[in-house]
Amino acid sequence: MKTLGMIAGLGPESTIDYYRLIIASYRERTRDDSYPPMIINSLDLQKIIRLMEAQDYSTVAEFMVAEIEKLAAAGADFGLISSNTPHIVFDEIGSRAAIPLISIVEATCEYASTQGLTKLGLFGSGFTMKASFYPEIFARKGMAVIVPEPGEQTFIHQKYMDELVKGAFLPETRAELMKIVERMKKEHGIQGLILGGTELPLLLREATGCGIPFLDTARIHVNAAVQEMLL
Repeated sequence: MKTLGMIAGLGPESTIDYYRLIIASYRERTRDDSYPPMIINSLDLQKIIRLMEAQDYSTVAEFMVAEIEKLAAAGADFGLISSNTPHIVFDEIGSRAAIPLISIVEATCEYASTQGLTKLGLFGSGFTMKASFYPEIFARKGMAVIVPEPGEQTFIHQKYMDELVKGAFLPETRAELMKIVERMKKEHGIQGLILGGTELPLLLREATGCGIPFLDTARIHVNAAVQEMLL
């Protein structure tokens, strides 16, 4: 049994969701009433936000590598970062990390491929929607990733930071996000939506009515991690 090390706190609400999802996925697979071995290193979200706003990606990578080292020293066999945004520098982090890491983007790409999807929308923080890491990785498997219009990105980012990461999941915000989904479906023909922020499933996991699947990156990431844990 491998021990999972989780970089958490980015933000706190999704960390709680990850913990619950990991336990549920593990117990569903093992069926023996046991619980999964994991180590959690909860970081300061605001520090990461400040570094991202300054586009100081080298410091983000340095910080993450050092925090992953703590997980390794505590006995983790492999790890994950329970947030999409730091995956902007995942290649650098992964190449220097003391333990193997499971990428949320790679895991989501593999899942989307198995579902036969070729054109997907992407919601996330402003950092994630403006970055190239999702489109580049999905393009390797022949899939296109479409982001919202600039004004919509600003709206989503503001709601993400001011509401979702603070634990506020409002029906009026859900309704506005669903309008953006409908527009992207109509104008771009998206076949699914990547919830590329781990707080987004907390608001949209149960949303219905648009006729396309929502790819819950937190759940997909967790399932990949539990599978690795049990290898």
